[in-house]
Amino acid sequence: MTMNHPLFPDFESRQIPTDEGVRIHVRIGGHGPALLLLHGHPQTHAIWHKVVPQLAKHFTLVLADLRGYGDSSKPLGAVDHFNYSKRVMGRDMLRVMQALGHARFSVLAHDRGARVAYRLAADHGDAVRRMVLLDIAPTLAMYAQTNEVFARAYWHWFFLIQPKPLPERLIEADPAAYLRDVMGGRSAGLAPFDPRAFAEYTRALSLPGAAHGLCEDYRAAASIDLEHDRTDWAAGHKLALPLLALWGEQGVVHRCFKPLDEWRLVADNVRGEPLPCGHYIAEEAPDVLLAKALPFLLETTP
Repeated sequence: MTMNHPLFPDFESRQIPTDEGVRIHVRIGGHGPALLLLHGHPQTHAIWHKVVPQLAKHFTLVLADLRGYGDSSKPLGAVDHFNYSKRVMGRDMLRVMQALGHARFSVLAHDRGARVAYRLAADHGDAVRRMVLLDIAPTLAMYAQTNEVFARAYWHWFFLIQPKPLPERLIEADPAAYLRDVMGGRSAGLAPFDPRAFAEYTRALSLPGAAHGLCEDYRAAASIDLEHDRTDWAAGHKLALPLLALWGEQGVVHRCFKPLDEWRLVADNVRGEPLPCGHYIAEEAPDVLLAKALPFLLETTP
């Protein structure tokens, strides 16, 4: 069914079943080889609205809401948080792309979506042609190197992993305030965000189960995701596909870590650089992002 959403005119909206009754909401548009776009926290696929017009000239775009976010399913978290592990969330995306007939595809992903993309490529490398990851370093590296500066700036990492229902209850009390505090604190206020996109983020976070879904994403990241990453590290597993890492030079990742060095520890074919913006690259600096990501995504080798 085609939905005339003001941010994505002429894009088709669908619900794709994956595993255990979960359905992933996607918007589909454009023409060409397949490109999966994955958003971050605390947002939805709407983050891509400024770059979609150019990307759609070259790719068939699949804009997905992660499990627990947007209009995708929000299952109750398991005791060990496995059903929100990046392994399961990555498998969701593999099932989505397979259902749409894309056996192999590239990925452009931000923040939480980039963590899902990394695990997708680690577990199903044959399916992913190349990927662009925005404003993250590997999860294990970021937790291992946490210091006071990082903890103060990324306070939500440690708030969201508290046992339910404390963080859920506080977010549900005022979803719009949570969005303003998190997003405004990681960017130049709210100025970079289109009011229509911010309204969409607010609507999505106000849905039943949304606060729980994003908390479970982070609870998994601080537990079972680290186990999966440590297993790969111990076995010497590294990504082989081409990877472009981009991050905001005004952001916390740039100040607290060395992203390119960290990615080279877990991937063999990495390039990257900081961009003149904060955390929300696709909304703060869409033209710069396109200038860097589009040539990389259009490369035909390997």
